[in-house]
Amino acid sequence: MTTTDTTPVRFDTKIAVLLREDLETWQRLNVTAFLVSGLGSVAPEVIGEPYADADDTPYLPMFRQPVLVFEGSAETLTAAHARVLSRSLPRALFTTDLFATGNDRDNRAAVRAVGRDRLDLAGLAVYGPRNAVDKVLKGARMHP
Repeated sequence: MTTTDTTPVRFDTKIAVLLREDLETWQRLNVTAFLVSGLGSVAPEVIGEPYADADDTPYLPMFRQPVLVFEGSAETLTAAHARVLSRSLPRALFTTDLFATGNDRDNRAAVRAVGRDRLDLAGLAVYGPRNAVDKVLKGARMHP
């Protein structure tokens, strides 16, 4: 099936990931993958339709809109964390403690062991109205 509509698609929402700027490349990729994996479970509207190629081979659905990746200092991440909580937006977090764990159970225990204001954040994902997400990300810059 060929789509002929060339009208640009504009979204009134934004999916964004904020990474701490001092992470190694493999950590940035790992953190990003983990963070975005949670958004579809709480915001099913972010998931598009399944894919199929011309031979009708089926593929899993993906996000219906781009994921924007940002970076910032530890302080920027801490401030973004406070703002996302105050706005009650859907969010996921990744702390540096999770680099030492190897499974979901231990990941959840590592986060549970630390108070909100003492979390050593490596990354944060957020979804919501564009303006609200932009305010959460204040001070961050697009990832190179």
